[in-house]
This record gives sequence, C-alpha cells and structure tokens, in this order.
Amino acid sequence: MSDRKRITDIHCPNCGGPADFDIVRQEYLCGYCGGIVKIDEALKEKQGFRELQSGRLRNSVKTFRLFKADCSGCGAEIVFEEGEALSNCPFCGRSLVRTDYLDASDMPESVIPFALTQSEAEAALSEWCSRNRLKREARELSGLIKELRGFYLPYEMIRGPVHMKVSRMDGFRKYSCEGFISDEFVNRSSQLDNLLLDGMEPFDTNGLVEFDFAYVAGKRVKTADIPASELNARVREETQTSYTPYVRKVLESKAVEVDADISSAVRLPVLLPVYYICKGDLMAAVNGQTGKVSVRSLRESYYYFLPWWLKAIAATAVFALASFLAFRLFGMDTARSVLISGILAAFFIIVTLCLYSDTARNDFTVESGREIFTSGGKTLVREKGGLVPRDSVLLRKTEEPVFFEKIGEKEQPVALRFTSPLRVIRMAALCMLALFLPVIAALLINGFDFQRLFLGGSAVWFCIAVPVVPIYLLKFGIVELHDNPWIYIIKENGKRKRYRKKLNFRVTWDGIRTVLRVMFVPPVSLAFWFGLLGFIVMVYLTAGYE
Repeated sequence: MSDRKRITDIHCPNCGGPADFDIVRQEYLCGYCGGIVKIDEALKEKQGFRELQSGRLRNSVKTFRLFKADCSGCGAEIVFEEGEALSNCPFCGRSLVRTDYLDASDMPESVIPFALTQSEAEAALSEWCSRNRLKREARELSGLIKELRGFYLPYEMIRGPVHMKVSRMDGFRKYSCEGFISDEFVNRSSQLDNLLLDGMEPFDTNGLVEFDFAYVAGKRVKTADIPASELNARVREETQTSYTPYVRKVLESKAVEVDADISSAVRLPVLLPVYYICKGDLMAAVNGQTGKVSVRSLRESYYYFLPWWLKAIAATAVFALASFLAFRLFGMDTARSVLISGILAAFFIIVTLCLYSDTARNDFTVESGREIFTSGGKTLVREKGGLVPRDSVLLRKTEEPVFFEKIGEKEQPVALRFTSPLRVIRMAALCMLALFLPVIAALLINGFDFQRLFLGGSAVWFCIAVPVVPIYLLKFGIVELHDNPWIYIIKENGKRKRYRKKLNFRVTWDGIRTVLRVMFVPPVSLAFWFGLLGFIVMVYLTAGYE
C-alpha cells in the first residue's frame, strides 16, 4: 500500500491513512488501523477540501493576468494569458471576442498537469498517422499536425458508491446491486465530442494535484458550460454505461436496463490535459498525460433498429423460405411445398410474435454515429526527463457490483444464477410431460404395453399442445427462469449457500370455494367436466382399448 496521499483518497479519522470502500458493508475501511468512515463523512471531508481550495484560489487569482474569450459561433469560453492573441475558436473556427479578466470561480480546485510537450504530442499523432496511413483520417491529419493545440478541459471526476436498480427488458423483476466507481471522468463542455474524448482515456489519477494558476501558463483553458441538470444526466449515463457489461453478464442478456444513483459518490471538478484539433468533421485528441491518441471517423455510420413485430415477420419469412427450398430439394412438388411451408409459417409466426413481444419497447429508429480510432492500450510515462512506455496498461477502475436481496429482515449480499443445467433440464422435462400427458397416462393404465398404444387417440391433444407448449415456454417459462433465479447467500468468508424460500402453502376457504365453483357452478363447470371427460376418453383410446 502506497504512503503517498492522493486528492481522491478518503482518509481515516483515527490514523489519517487512506480508506478503501467495502461494497458489502457500504463503508470505507482503513487498511492500516481498521477505522471506519461512513459515506456521509466521506462526502463532508471532500466538501471541506473544496471550500479551502476555493478560498486559496480567490486569493491567488489577483496575481495572474488571465483573460477570457467567448466564441461568437458555438459559445465556447476559453481562458488564456494576457499577452496571447486569439483570433479563431479552435472548436468551430468562428471569431473570438475578448472579455473581462478571469474569475477564480471558473477554475476547478484540482488538475492533472501536462506531461507531454507540444512536440511530443505532435510526434504521438504523427506516429498514429504513419501506422494508419490507409485511413483517410490519417492522410488528412498528416498535413494538420502543427495545428494541434494544448488545452486544459473541464471534467467532473466521480469516485464513490453507486446504488443501482437493474432489470432485464423481457422480465418484470428489478434487482438491487451496489458498486463502486473509482476516478471516472465526465466531460463538462457542450462543444466537445464525448466519444472522441472517451477514446483517449483513462488518465492516471496519481498525477492529480491541487490546482495552481502556474499550471495554465502557456496553455489555454476551456471552461465548463453545461447546466447542472445536463451534467447530472451525463454522469448517470456514463456510470450506467460503465456497469452495463457487468449487469449483462449476471442477468444473461444484452437487453438490460440500469438505473444508477450516484448521490453517495464524491464529485470533484478537475482540469485534464488534452491536445486537440478540430477542422470541420475531422477531430483528433491526444491525452496530454499518457500520449494516447483518439481520432474520430470522417464517415458517419447508421444503425437501424426494427420494431418487434417486423422482426417476427422477417424471421417467419426466412423460416418459410428455408422450409420451401428444403421440400423442393427432397423432391416434393411445388404445390405441396407451398402448402406445407404455409402451414408451418402460420404456426411459426405465433411463436415468433410471442418471442419478440418481450422486447415490445423496441420501436423503429435510425441512429447515427462515428467510429473512434485509438492508438490502443499503450501509454507513455515520463522517467528521467524522457517518455517511455508504461509497464502496465491503465484501466478504468470500476468495481464489480454486488447484488443484494432482502432475506428475512435485512438486505444480504447474494449471487444469482439463472439458466443452470438442472433448471433447463427440468423445464424441458415439464414441456415433454405436457406434450405427452395422455400417452403417459395411457401407458400407466395398459401396463406399459407399447404395442397396443394408439397415438391417434391423442390427436386432439397434440393439435392443442404442439403450438401451446412452445409458446408458453417462450412467453412464460423463460421469464420464470429470469424472474426467479437461484439465490446464493455470500458468507463473510466468501463461501456461498443456496437460499431456499419456504413454501407457505395454506388451504383457505377462498381457495376451496374457488375449486367448488369451477367444478359445480355453470358455465365454467360445464367446460371443466367436458374437458376432463374428453381427456379420459383420449387416454382410453390411446391405451388401445376400443
């Protein structure tokens, strides 16, 4: 454990050491003395730091002659030194209007300083262009590398607990899970491409220091310009995006919804070092700390999302065509091939409509986007005055979530399991039982005499069961699997124990009255006795008795 104190650390009130968050206990625990820091105490600690730092900035801003410029086109606001002349906006190319001196409230309290010089950033972008010379973006950027400019860009850094409600889009049950997001950065500017900036992350937060105006000397600063409501929406969206892969893995589906609550997380406004270039649709960024390159594609891609009913029709059409071609391949004449394929399609359309109706929230939409090219996971670090490749790959620090279920009177950490082999086998066995119930009953009464068995006696049952059972399996059986998982309680020693909910079956007068009403009160009773009598006749005929 490092003894170096970081701005992002939560400190133990007993010994001052850094405290790490325990997702299960929902507390920060000191690794040195075992001290505990509550979530609200951690928030107060960082709020106190921000108030002290803001006061220091208000006092020091008086000694620095920094100006602001507002873009007449996109509205970007840029901070620069007094002697620097600005003429055009680096984000849209429109003219800039010089305004008053900088106010200290425009500056965040923390910053990651530039580690790459202008020439080193140009070299990193030039290397990317050389390796990707076949791309149109690389060819056009090669002649513009000298226009790369360094900026401190405004971000919100998120670190702390994440409370989530998650669910499958084809299910009805919501699950509670807890996570911890460590040092996630969210862009606070409306003019910049979020995906482009996301491509050059992550940053090494070990380099985060208290802001000082000396850091902006020779560099321009882009100030934050999005309202608090939009920033909150961005923070939630990026947090949910970070956790979506974990949730998909646990819930065994890509169609999941994640609703994140980050009210318990520490949020710090920071400045991050970025070399940026924008020429119309051509955009590129170089991480000013690690040298990672991110380039936005010039070509826009379109993604089409079909409504659920159209997916069902398309799947049925493909199935019917495949069936027709198969029948013709094996020598069946055209008329019979069309007839049988049509009958199969009529059945298959019912199955697919039931299957795809689970995603009925999918409407017909067309979304556009641009691919982001990066230089990969390789990053640079400065050692002994020079840049060298970093030994390890910088990764985003998102802790794997822990699911919780209310068992008894308290929430307990659990592991969920859905489609285990045993559950799938049991569901398949129940389907087979439903399909061949008259046959099974017939074998029981004729002493398992298969030679006497007459399957034609159950023809009516098969006509009903063959379409109904698959539909029930798709519509309710799979949903049952996903809405009633096996639950394993996670013990303090890490071991798991299966939790079995006690069945609370009681015979009540309401239940008895319902059964008697079905059996003896018309017209429902007529259908009940007719169905029962029909089933008995089918079993009798199937058993081979005449």
